[in-house]
Amino acid sequence: MGEKPPEKKPGTRKELPGLIAALVVATGMKLFVFDFMVAEGSSMNPAIGPGTVLLINRLRYGFRLPGSQTYLVRWDMPAPGEVVVFYTPEGIVAVKRCAGLTEGGKFIALGDNGAQSFDSRSYGPVPVDNIIGKVLGIK
Repeated sequence: MGEKPPEKKPGTRKELPGLIAALVVATGMKLFVFDFMVAEGSSMNPAIGPGTVLLINRLRYGFRLPGSQTYLVRWDMPAPGEVVVFYTPEGIVAVKRCAGLTEGGKFIALGDNGAQSFDSRSYGPVPVDNIIGKVLGIK
């Protein structure tokens, strides 16, 4: 008897709204603005090797809702030489270099390591709407 109840840490309730707001902002940034990805395979060697962490700008070419197949608003197209992340016609996420645009809103995707790259040489031009974003940084 005579035991004291456990002491509450001061400020816990005051910090909760800030933590929730930070979580909402971070989730929104990941879904709509920036994303991280770890490269697999060697199709982009020597520029991007397996295990390389990529920073992706999801807003570089336009705005799309997560999981959407098309852009709601598009304000730019990929330029030749830009490294983009996109869905292949088979629905696989890939990282390749844009080699140019073709008619009908499509682009040619080529890996830097042509001998080991499954790219537009195999599946043809890819719809620009398949692009998830542009690779901004490599670590």
